[in-house]
Amino acid sequence: MKATRGFTLIEILVVVVLLGILAGVVLPLVASGAISAKESALALELQMLRRFVLIYKGQHLEVAPGYPNGDTTLAPTEQVFIDQMILSSNASGQTAPVGTPGFERGPYMMKIPDNPLNNKATIQILGDAENFPANADDSHGWVYKPATSELRSDSTGTDDAGKSYYDY
Repeated sequence: MKATRGFTLIEILVVVVLLGILAGVVLPLVASGAISAKESALALELQMLRRFVLIYKGQHLEVAPGYPNGDTTLAPTEQVFIDQMILSSNASGQTAPVGTPGFERGPYMMKIPDNPLNNKATIQILGDAENFPANADDSHGWVYKPATSELRSDSTGTDDAGKSYYDY
């Protein structure tokens, strides 16, 4: 009979300890990569949203999206902003389903993107006389002021360089 040699308990324990050490080194790197990916996605989403706001404004008599029927004397609203971004519109800023005759502008987006850091697509719309909040509070995905066309992420926290996500 030929004797077969297996692994001893000590050898198995050494392998398990080494795997544990490797996992302890690799897991923080993977987690850091996921956060970096979300930060990059946030910067790209903000860049895209800001660009579409400027395109909309350029095609609608220099009136930013958010104002009902393009009337800057009316209070801007979230739903009007969304409609003006995802539906077709005319030069006055009135909206209609895509393909409606006389509404040849837009749509500018298929949907309002989720904020990659807090997974919210809602938009806090600020009135003409309102100031931006001092800090983000994660209650919305985005904060937007039509009067200035300024758009920010409503995300708390900072990146590795110490820059606030709110100031991206």
